[in-house]
Amino acid sequence: MMLTFLLALAPLTAQETFLKDVMPILNKAGCTSGPCHGAAKGKNGFKLSLRGYDPEFDYEALLYDISGRRFNRADPARSLMLAKPTMQVPHGGAMRFDATSPYYKTILNWLSSGAPFGSPEKDKVVRLEVKPAELAYNGPGSSQTVTTVAHYGDGSTRDVTREANISSNDLDVAEVSETGVKALRTGEAALLVRYEGKFVTVPLTVLNPKAGFAWNALPQHNYIDRLIDAKLQRVKILPSPPATDEEFLRRVSLDLTGLSPTAKEIRDFLAEPGDARAKRSRLIDRLMQRPSYVDRWAVKWGDLLQNSRKYIGDKSTWGFREWIRDSIAMNKPYDQMVRELITSRGSAYENPAANYFRVTRDPKPSMEKTSQVFLGVRMVCAQCHDHPFEQWTQNQYYEMAAFFAAVGLKPGYETGDEVLYQRRDDYEIKHPKTGRPVAPKYLVASVGAPALSTEGDRREKLAAWMTSKTNPFFAKAIVNRVWSYFFGKGIIDPVDDIRASNPPSNEALLAALTKDFTDHGFDLKHLMRTIVNSRAYQASIATNEWNAGDRINFSHQSPRRLSAEQLMDSVEAATGSRPKFTEVPEDTLAQQLPDPHVGKEGFLDLFGRPQRESACECERRADLSLPQALNLVNGSDIAQAIADPKGRIAKLITEGASDRRMVEEMYLATLSRLPDAKEYDQAVTYLKGVEGRAGRAQDLMWALLNSKAFLFNR
Repeated sequence: MMLTFLLALAPLTAQETFLKDVMPILNKAGCTSGPCHGAAKGKNGFKLSLRGYDPEFDYEALLYDISGRRFNRADPARSLMLAKPTMQVPHGGAMRFDATSPYYKTILNWLSSGAPFGSPEKDKVVRLEVKPAELAYNGPGSSQTVTTVAHYGDGSTRDVTREANISSNDLDVAEVSETGVKALRTGEAALLVRYEGKFVTVPLTVLNPKAGFAWNALPQHNYIDRLIDAKLQRVKILPSPPATDEEFLRRVSLDLTGLSPTAKEIRDFLAEPGDARAKRSRLIDRLMQRPSYVDRWAVKWGDLLQNSRKYIGDKSTWGFREWIRDSIAMNKPYDQMVRELITSRGSAYENPAANYFRVTRDPKPSMEKTSQVFLGVRMVCAQCHDHPFEQWTQNQYYEMAAFFAAVGLKPGYETGDEVLYQRRDDYEIKHPKTGRPVAPKYLVASVGAPALSTEGDRREKLAAWMTSKTNPFFAKAIVNRVWSYFFGKGIIDPVDDIRASNPPSNEALLAALTKDFTDHGFDLKHLMRTIVNSRAYQASIATNEWNAGDRINFSHQSPRRLSAEQLMDSVEAATGSRPKFTEVPEDTLAQQLPDPHVGKEGFLDLFGRPQRESACECERRADLSLPQALNLVNGSDIAQAIADPKGRIAKLITEGASDRRMVEEMYLATLSRLPDAKEYDQAVTYLKGVEGRAGRAQDLMWALLNSKAFLFNR
C-alpha cells in the first residue's frame, strides 16, 4: 500500500505523530536494535528497520502488516504494539516499559488520535544540540549531566535527553549512567550522542588532579610541535625530551627505508659534527634518496592496492609493482597517482594502473575499496541500510557505486592480460528497494566539483572531485594514514574510519597538516619530511609523571614492533646472512618481494605480513604471540641465519676479532648502538676463552635478536 495514501487517511492535527513521538520510543526501547526486530530478517515474523533508519517502512509494518493486527482501531489500548512491550501478552523481548510509563501514554494517545505519521518537513530532527558542548573534569570521580535538545523542521525544540543514546568512546576514561557522565581516570574521551539519525560528538577531558604541574617548554621544530604543545599544556601533560642520536638513527632508518643502519653508518652519524637538529635533518634527506626508501613504501602501497597474483596473475603483479615503485621514485604527486588509478583503462600489461580494478572487478567492491583507501570512509555498512550511527545512507552507497557501473573487463591479446574498457550496454546500478537505475552522485558537495552528466567516463568526474583540494576527506585521509606510520597511531584512529563518532585527537594539528600537504601540491615526501623533522617524532619513549598515561597526544614516542619484512631483513643484516627466497633473484630482501605468495606460510606470514585480501590497514598485524616467541627461540630461520658459515660471527672469528670488537659489532648490528659498561663487561666475560667461543658468540647473538630492543622500533 502506498505510504502517501496511508498518510492521507490519518489526521495530521494530533499532538503525537509517529515521526516525532513514537519512532524515538521504539528506538530507545530497543525494538529496532539488531538483536530484536531490527535484525536482517526481523524477529518472530515482525521486522523493523535497523535503528529506525526507514520510518516509512516501520510505520507500514506496525499499522498495516498482517492485515493491521498490531493496531486495534476499536480499542487502541488493546493493540498488540502496546500489549507486547508491556507484557500484557507474552513477548520474547521481555518488558520494554510498563503501562504507567510516559512511553505507554504517548503511544496510546497517538493510536487514539488515528496514528498519524506526521510531516517529514516539520517533524524530522534537523539539528541536535548538546549542552554543555564540552566536558572538563579536574580529576577522576566527579560527574556531570548533559542535556540533549532536538531542533525540528518547523522551528520547534524539545528536550530529548531521556530518549537520546549517549555513550563514551573510551570506557576507561568516562562512563555514562542515568545520573550523568562520570570521570573514571585521567585522559580524554568523546561523548557520542545520537537521536533520530542525528549525531553530535562532545569532547571530554579529565585532567590530572596532582598538584605541581608546571609547563616546561621544549624547542619546537615546526608547526607540528606548536600545535601538539598547545594541547599538551591545556591538558596538563609534559612532553618527553628528544631521543638519543642512536635511538633516532635506528627509528628513522627503519621508518623511512625499512632497514636498520649499518655499523659504519652509526659510527659516522655519531661522529658527524655540528648542530644535532641540522645533522638529523641532513640524515633524513639522505635516507629519502635511497633505493630502500622506494622498497619500503612500495610495500605499503602494494598492501593498500592489493597487488597479488591471486587476483591479477604473475606478470601483472610484477608490472603493477613497478608502476608503484616508479610513482614513489619520482615522487609523483599523490592526487595524480590516484587519478591515474581511478581513471585507468586499456591493457593491464600496457597500463599497470588498470590492475587496480582487476582486484575488485565489480562496481560495489570497487566503490567500497576506493572510499576506504582514498577517502578514509567505510561505506560497506550502508549497502543494506542507512548507516545506523553515521550520515551515510543506502542511497549514497548506490550513488557512489554508480560511478563504477560502466567499468568492464575483457580478455586481452596476451595470455593472462585483461583490458579495462567503458561498457556501452546496460550497465546501470539498480537500487535494491526500487529496482530503478541510480544516477551517480558525489558523497558530499564540495566547491568546484565538476557537474555530472551522462556523457563520457563517469570516473573522470569522480577522480576530479576526489582529488580536489576542497574535498573534505581526500587529503585528510592520506595525511592521517601517513602520520600513523611514524607514530603507530593516527590522529584519527583507525586511520581508514573517518566519521563523526571517531573524532581526531588533535583537530587543529590534522587541519594544519592537511593544508600544508595540499599547499605543497600533494607532495608525500614533503609530508614525511615535515613529520620526521618534528620534535614530536624525535621524542624519547621514556615518560615522565605527567605523560606516562598519555596514549593519544603524542607527548612521547611509543615502541612499535617491527613489521614482518623489517624484522626478517633486520635479522639477515644483523647476522650477515643472505636472504633465500624462491622465485626471485638471489639476495632479494623481504621488502623487495612482489607479493605475499613468495615465502608463503613462513616467517613473514607468522609475523603478520598481510595476504592482501582486503585494503584495510588492520590486515597487517603487529601483535606478539606464543608461536612468534617459539619461532624466535627455536625457529630454523633465526638458527640458520646465526650459524651461516658466511655470516657475521663466522667472519669475525675467522678474522681473529677480539672479544670486545665482537661484542661491539653484534650490538651495533642488532640494537644500533654500542653496549654500555655493564653490557661490555658481561658480554666479554661470557665470550672469554678459545674453546666453545663460536657457540657462545652465537648464544649472545640469539639473546640480542630476542630482546625487546631489537624487536621494537624505539
